[in-house]
Amino acid sequence: MIRQQARDLLERLHTLSLRRTLLLVLLPSLLGLAGMELWLTWRTALDAANAAYDRSLLGAIKAMDANISTASGGLGVELPYRMLEFFELTASGRVYYRVATENELVEIGNADLPAPPHELVTEWPQFSDAVYYDTPVRIGSYARFIDPPLAGQVGPQRLVIQVAETLESRQAFTRVLVLQALARDVLLVVAAMGAMVLIVGWALRPLQRLRSGVQSRSALDLTPVSTHGIPADVRPLVEAINHHVERNRRQAQAHRQFVDDASHQLRTPLTTLATQVSFALRETDANEQRRALEAIKQQLDETVRQTNQMLALARADSAAGAEAAAEPVDLNALARDVARKWWSDARERGLDLGLEPAPQPAWAQAHPALLKEALSNLLHNALRYTPRGGQVTVRVRTQADCVAVMVEDTGPGVAEPEMARLGERFYRASGARLPGTGLGLAIVKSVVERHGGQLRFAPGAAGQGLCVSLCLPPMAAADQATAPSMAPGLP
Repeated sequence: MIRQQARDLLERLHTLSLRRTLLLVLLPSLLGLAGMELWLTWRTALDAANAAYDRSLLGAIKAMDANISTASGGLGVELPYRMLEFFELTASGRVYYRVATENELVEIGNADLPAPPHELVTEWPQFSDAVYYDTPVRIGSYARFIDPPLAGQVGPQRLVIQVAETLESRQAFTRVLVLQALARDVLLVVAAMGAMVLIVGWALRPLQRLRSGVQSRSALDLTPVSTHGIPADVRPLVEAINHHVERNRRQAQAHRQFVDDASHQLRTPLTTLATQVSFALRETDANEQRRALEAIKQQLDETVRQTNQMLALARADSAAGAEAAAEPVDLNALARDVARKWWSDARERGLDLGLEPAPQPAWAQAHPALLKEALSNLLHNALRYTPRGGQVTVRVRTQADCVAVMVEDTGPGVAEPEMARLGERFYRASGARLPGTGLGLAIVKSVVERHGGQLRFAPGAAGQGLCVSLCLPPMAAADQATAPSMAPGLP
């Protein structure tokens, strides 16, 4: 119950402003330290009063001891009344004394004075607090051997001398010291509290400037927040905010790029469609109308494909957190699933589509849906540009720096000087003969880079065709051991 209340209190403190949190934590701590210092001052004052007044007690004991005689065989004490009167004036209270043998057979003075709490050491004074007739007193006790012993006593015999005083002077002395310390501590606490408020306000000024700077920005200003003048403790927070702002900036830029690309790429096909529809409406010959409708359908199919590619590219660009949503994927199984979907299309085109999986499972931390879309784009391009009777091969290989899914075809290929530009949006190689938008490889490149990998291009076997590799970072051996088992290869 207490632990839960403490957690609730901490949560409420965290919801307050940093200034209030610091003051609510520091001020009680300061007051607690001041109270502890006051208690230590009281203890120090009490020890100082006892040390000073105990010396007076010891002086009274020594003066009384000097006036004790056993020469007559009995115990005789000549009390120094003038000294006791002076001692009472100094103590500002009552003074009591007791002189007795250790066996208490002979006692002079206040016989019922409390005995010392511990055994006395010869000629070593002992001081203790006690209560005598409901009055607190301080007692000094002293023991020495009697020489000569009292009459009738055999062997050594000790004499006990006790002097007690009430505590008025000690208490007054302690009270004065404590009140002085209290006044001093109150002034120090007030000064420290004022200084603390000023220091906390001064220390938080960089945060106030940071807040003002962020609030004064326009909604379109996504430049990084300057860390100049920011305290070292707050700098990681500002850097994290800058990282988040940079991701939003890239995403906003991708959205603007998508809108620009869409408006640029769809304007021409839609204009062409409008022209073809107008021509078909004016044509009276049925055969010419049919040819016009077939041209319209072909243009619509191309526009739909182009729109789907642009949407896929926008989805790949804005797939924020792809790494966070990634999961262990066996590239053998993923390549097999994608290749199976394209086998029927390859047969219709008269192409040989083959799959060569890696000998062992090739694990990668990836987003399966995005990776399948990228591989589908590669296979679509390879099947489209490979002439009838050609071959398209999907390979999975584990390389020194990555795990790769490669798509190799026996098509016309791409000149090596142009390979560096493959993957740019709307770029098409000079040898391309079929209509297209140049977005397929851009989609693949965006997906691979989202996974921290690379898209690599090389000529096909014997210099014929094109080989495109999706190179992804391999999983650690420890992660591979816990990954679910998937059988590689064809079913």
